[in-house]
Amino acid sequence: MIESLRKHWREYLMEAAGLGGFIIGASLLTVLLEHPNLFVMESWFGSHPLLRRAPLGIVMGAYIALFVHLCGERSGAHINPAVTLSFLRIGKIRIWDAAFYVFAQFTGATLAALLMTAILGELYEHPAIHYVTTVSGTGANGVQKAFIAEFIISFVLMLVLLIAINSKRLEKYAGALAGLLIGIYIIVETPYSGMSLNPARSFGSAFAAGDWTDLWIYFTAPVLAMLMASEIFLWLKRIWMHKTSWHKESPTHPVK
Repeated sequence: MIESLRKHWREYLMEAAGLGGFIIGASLLTVLLEHPNLFVMESWFGSHPLLRRAPLGIVMGAYIALFVHLCGERSGAHINPAVTLSFLRIGKIRIWDAAFYVFAQFTGATLAALLMTAILGELYEHPAIHYVTTVSGTGANGVQKAFIAEFIISFVLMLVLLIAINSKRLEKYAGALAGLLIGIYIIVETPYSGMSLNPARSFGSAFAAGDWTDLWIYFTAPVLAMLMASEIFLWLKRIWMHKTSWHKESPTHPVK
């Protein structure tokens, strides 16, 4: 444990800062785009929520792509406990590094949400923003739909990333693929579950708001989905490992 901390504390800080930056960016943009006293997009898109989410999806998708590009070789740019557990499952990260990664991710998310609470104050508290918490959609079977939506988007993201980073042809596009999927999810999927994919991201906002509604969804669906994607990837790799497009090592984290 001490050796892991001594060798890789910089990578742990990257993970905390990466997810913290995501929450800060999402918070500022959501307030700007959705707060009824600001509502800067109303003159362009009226009250159409999907179009108002487009700038948020584009910016946050670009953030993920840039973070993966800048930090992927060093920390792996997980910024998500479910991703870290999936890499642990396929043997790409050691147990103590995984534990410190998860701790850093939760810490970064929580501190960022508290920082936004202190800076934005009533703007952040407004019901239209509500600390950018992730909650299930309203209406019949909202909780069930949120769980299914989170499971599907998490599964697709993880499987795509695992295939990309283990393909010589696609590896360099992994960040762009992640950013593209995140952007699409924010624009299209947000009404169903709040588009979390990430237990730490949801926890940070819930902690700042003091609202634990539906949090179990975001602690279970992404983890289960990404672990399932990992199992399917391992199965596919065993079948196709003789092909040159697959290789055993990928630079997704600092631990060799």
